[in-house]
Amino acid sequence: MTDMTDAAFKAANSFDFLVGTWASRQRRLRRVLAGSDDWYEFPGVTRCWSVLDGAGNIDEVTFPTQGFGGVTLRLYDGATDLWSLYWASSRTGISLPPVVGRFGADGRGVFTADDVYDGVPIKVNYIWSDITAHSCRWEQEFSADGGATWETNWVAEFTRTS
Repeated sequence: MTDMTDAAFKAANSFDFLVGTWASRQRRLRRVLAGSDDWYEFPGVTRCWSVLDGAGNIDEVTFPTQGFGGVTLRLYDGATDLWSLYWASSRTGISLPPVVGRFGADGRGVFTADDVYDGVPIKVNYIWSDITAHSCRWEQEFSADGGATWETNWVAEFTRTS
């Protein structure tokens, strides 16, 4: 990556914090976009590695008590300074389009897409925050009103295991 500026190289390595192995506490709403506050919890195990000299990142997550897992592919575009995050589940397949965004100066990453959930057009955000060497937080939120209001429906609290 010798042709990238220092700022672009730093941005391209934004997901380096996630490289390694993690245990997580996952919380999901039982009913999404229904005004529900009924959450359930389950464990997750994530293994993450860097590709493309830090301009790409892959993780594989398993949810042992839920009977499924998934893979995230993250790709950085230096021309736009944006990451595209692609999610695929062993239950539902690939989720398209990818969520797209970047980390702000505050260290919080917000990645957004227009999507459809149960036939309803939505906006979706993936948010990475509270990032330290040993922990981080991810959450997913949906908006069915064009982004005026948001409902968080999935939260993962990660703890590094290696």
